[in-house]
Amino acid sequence: MQRHDAAAVSLLLQGHPSLAVRAGGSFRVGSTPSPAVRRRAEVITKNGLAGTVVASVRLDARLAAGLRSRGEFAILVGGRIVAASPPLAGTVSVAPGELATVRVGGTRYRTLAGPPLAGATSVRFAVLTPQSEIDAAGSSERDRLLLGLIGALALVALVAFIEGRSIVHTLSGLADAARGIAQGRLGQRVPVSGTDELAALGRSFNDMADQLQARLAELDAERGRLRIAIARFGEALAATSDVEQLLRVVVETAVEATGAVGATIRSNGLAAAAGNPNARGDRLEHPLTVGGEQLGTLLLVGSFDPEERMTAASLAAHAAVALENARLHAIVERQALVDGLTSISNRRGCEDALTHEIARAGRLGTAFTLVVSDIDDFKRINDRYGHDAGDDVLREFAAVLRLTLRESDLAGRWGGEEFVMLLSGTDAGGGSHLAERVRAALLERSFHGRDGAVFGVTASFGVAQLQPGEGERQLFARADRALYEAKKLGKNRVETATGIRSF
Repeated sequence: MQRHDAAAVSLLLQGHPSLAVRAGGSFRVGSTPSPAVRRRAEVITKNGLAGTVVASVRLDARLAAGLRSRGEFAILVGGRIVAASPPLAGTVSVAPGELATVRVGGTRYRTLAGPPLAGATSVRFAVLTPQSEIDAAGSSERDRLLLGLIGALALVALVAFIEGRSIVHTLSGLADAARGIAQGRLGQRVPVSGTDELAALGRSFNDMADQLQARLAELDAERGRLRIAIARFGEALAATSDVEQLLRVVVETAVEATGAVGATIRSNGLAAAAGNPNARGDRLEHPLTVGGEQLGTLLLVGSFDPEERMTAASLAAHAAVALENARLHAIVERQALVDGLTSISNRRGCEDALTHEIARAGRLGTAFTLVVSDIDDFKRINDRYGHDAGDDVLREFAAVLRLTLRESDLAGRWGGEEFVMLLSGTDAGGGSHLAERVRAALLERSFHGRDGAVFGVTASFGVAQLQPGEGERQLFARADRALYEAKKLGKNRVETATGIRSF
């Protein structure tokens, strides 16, 4: 450019027809079309301004076609259309940003022109749309709107028809259900769906039918309630000997059979209640008497007709017999498990308790100790001082056991002059200590023979703590061997077993 080398500059501009170079006063390479939008860039070297590069964008139909999206696109120079797509010639007088209707070439256009281009204040772009196309689009929109309105009216008519059919169907169902209930078909119901007023009416109708059916069912059940209650009451009385359970059965059945608000029953310090025995109402009291002996009292609270009063009296009589049977059963059961002479557990009671305690100790992982004791020289006591004195010794030894043992422990007579102590939660050391206390307490007692002679009694003890995996027979055998060892070592002593011996 400084050398004004036109050939070199032309080579550089090859392929760029929109560029031109100017230098000095007369150096020109490339052309600048018109009309066009131009931008200039000065080329400055260390020696100063070397020249200017001019970039031009020709304002022609090709540019207009490239910028067009819809309608017609025109390039205005001073209000005159210099290029347009599609081709259009004429002038447009419209302010920038203003929407106006103009006539070009005999055709009316709706026109919107933009502001002048920067650097080319006489050049503007404009969009022109034939007014006929706009009018046609408006007419088409009205047609579509009218069609939509007609469709909506048809849809409303269809919905109204369907809804009317549904209402008629619902009312018909209500009428059919009402006729069915009137004819005794109490299971008749109305299908209900939705949340409108007709659905609410249907639900109310079904609720009414449910209540009516429930009331009639209650009346039917009431006729059989007393018979079932009495039958169940008799079965329960025959099946149980547990007094507490028996009292609960009696009072609950009495409330159910008589319709009482509440009831209480008392017998030998035990009591049971049902309902609200403190409510207001008539108080119907029946003594529970068998053979002239009163075993308790049944008290009912409520409002009773004559039939219900007779029912209460019958229940009280049956309850009295059941309580007497339970009392007799308890006596027999106690006699089966209690030694008659010493009033402590007999061998059967001890065996049952031993099985239970060993199982519990294994389940809970707690200690358990068995003590076997034997009165020393008991045969000699019987022979010298008489059997009555021997019985006194056995009773007194049992009394010492009761006084010494805890409530959680069990003392029993194993047989003859041999006794056992079952010590739950106690290890061998604790068992030995307890046995020593019993031995010392017995040693302090004195007895009288048949000839008035005073004599003392001693006892020997064998102690064995339950070992893992050990059963009743193994545990008792170890305690018995410890007792034998105490006898062998001089009697009147406590010996403790160690380890498990295989058999």
